[in-house]
Amino acid sequence: MRLRIAALLLVLATSGPCAAQQVTWELINEYPATSLAGEADSFFAAAVARKTAGRVAIVPIPDARSGLRSAQHLKAVSDGRFAMANSVGGTLGDESPIFLLSSLPFLTRSAADARALYEAALPAYGAVYAERQQKLLYASPWPPSGLWSARPVPDLATLRALKVRTYDQTGTEMFRQVAASASVVSFADLNSKLAGGEIDAVLSSGDGGAGRELWKHLSFFSDIYYAVPMSFAAVSLEAWAKLDDATRVAIEDAARETTQHQWAALSGRVEQNFARMRQNGMTIDEHPPGDVMAALRAAAAKSISEWQNRAGRQAAEVLEAYRARTR
Repeated sequence: MRLRIAALLLVLATSGPCAAQQVTWELINEYPATSLAGEADSFFAAAVARKTAGRVAIVPIPDARSGLRSAQHLKAVSDGRFAMANSVGGTLGDESPIFLLSSLPFLTRSAADARALYEAALPAYGAVYAERQQKLLYASPWPPSGLWSARPVPDLATLRALKVRTYDQTGTEMFRQVAASASVVSFADLNSKLAGGEIDAVLSSGDGGAGRELWKHLSFFSDIYYAVPMSFAAVSLEAWAKLDDATRVAIEDAARETTQHQWAALSGRVEQNFARMRQNGMTIDEHPPGDVMAALRAAAAKSISEWQNRAGRQAAEVLEAYRARTR
């Protein structure tokens, strides 16, 4: 009899509200843990553990170890394969044009501009995730994208001979106007493409690129300040609904703290990455030739115009609101 009572008490103790909150969320990311987006996941995991007193455990799975690329993340979370995903916005452009906003070429001129653009678009980002039964929790900016290449780019002739890897549709359309070829390639697949000679230039920040040691194949970096792309971390609403109100508040607080931390971490990151790249034998052109930049900007204007035509009213209004604030 005593054993039955003890067993019943154990069942009741482990089926109460506190036990229900002892959950684990796997958080997938295509990029290395040492990238700015990867570090965001680690920071968030630690903040959640602290603020929920260990009731919720976030388990980052970086470097595409989930077997998925960023373009597959939304569906994987919606289908319940993973609770969370941190994805580069541009890779989700087929889901909604708003995801391409942060990587529109030459739209932002500084980290302050990039943050203003993000804040203008935040309600739209949240709405797109909600439509897919997910909740946007935090975001992480990347250092400005530049052009990695196997040789210097001193003139238009060299630019036009490049086979460029891009990370979204807009970048592909833009570089096809000025280079020999351009195509979207997942970061996780870059090394094999470079080794095989299929591409000889990569549009990327020095952050993710440094994490992948692209200097093994590409010795030059042109600091064109193409864009400050954003990565977004979201959780499935199904997982979110299983939490009590207090735990949700704690996780939202951790998410806000993570976003703030990532904007602060962006400061000085370019210098750190450049130093690491130079230590590994890279040459960095911090002032690319005027004719090269003029060609890139002309191509960018056309790509942005095409994006506006297909983006829809809400996305276009976000862009116009941002431009009005930064004029």
